[in-house]
Amino acid sequence: MTDNDFLQNDLSLYANVFSYLGLPLTRDLANGKIDAVVMGIPYDLGTSGRAGARSGPTAIRQASANLRWEEQRWPWEFSLADRLHVVDYGDLGFTWGDSSEMLSGVEEQAALITGAGKTLISFGGDHFVTLPLLRGHVQTHGTLALIHFDAHTDSYEDGGDYNHGCMFYRAPREGLIDARHSVQVGIRTDYDRSGHEFEVIDAHRANEQPVEDTVSAIRERVGDCPAYLTFDIDCLDPAFAPGTGTPVVGGLSTSRTLRILRGIADLNIVGFDIVEISPAYDSADITALAGASLALEFLYMRASHLKDQ
Repeated sequence: MTDNDFLQNDLSLYANVFSYLGLPLTRDLANGKIDAVVMGIPYDLGTSGRAGARSGPTAIRQASANLRWEEQRWPWEFSLADRLHVVDYGDLGFTWGDSSEMLSGVEEQAALITGAGKTLISFGGDHFVTLPLLRGHVQTHGTLALIHFDAHTDSYEDGGDYNHGCMFYRAPREGLIDARHSVQVGIRTDYDRSGHEFEVIDAHRANEQPVEDTVSAIRERVGDCPAYLTFDIDCLDPAFAPGTGTPVVGGLSTSRTLRILRGIADLNIVGFDIVEISPAYDSADITALAGASLALEFLYMRASHLKDQ
């Protein structure tokens, strides 16, 4: 198997689904041909609602088989395999119930992967995993802007040390992200606006204004800062993503979301995660398929910066 054959190895939608898109499974970061790494984090002990996001990475990989047959993703005008060499790192392991071990392990691996010059795409897990991912990315890229798609701001001060609603209260205070260059899209739950410095494009605004206006607002806010993109699947309306722990009606459609992402493809986005997919609450795997498709969209976004190899 060569690195650029991953989309051609097995085009079956149901057979040999061992990795995301059938990618090679490896942790050999010394391979200079590797551009990007997919990594799973099966953790959901920070969940406040329905549990089950620990099974998200497996569900995303299984659903990705539906994407393997399309050698060139519409409407992109190039084949991903011609520009980006990607591998699947597998899932990170940690002692059952040990959140502190998860935190240190994810931070260490994220720093290792990004420090080796690879782009990291992570599958949660609940949204708390973004905190150690940010810590690891900052060791390589410095303080980041945050592009955050979600129904919730996750900027709540209350709660314990391990809580999937506290990351973006803690991250700015740790110097991980610069809230002045950060934006949250799809928010439709109440939050304390005192001390909340993120720009918020709430769900009503994101749904009603033209996609181009949302894209322009994100681009203006982030500018040329290195940015991290985190996508909580509950940003999508439950009609498009029922399989999540804290669904909130009134969210974005998958079509609108994909068009927003394509509009910011040329920003300096250095890392990506997709979180909060709980397959036990899914219907016909549509949530997992949405997550797999969003991850593939990000890979195309990264590849759009490169020339055919």
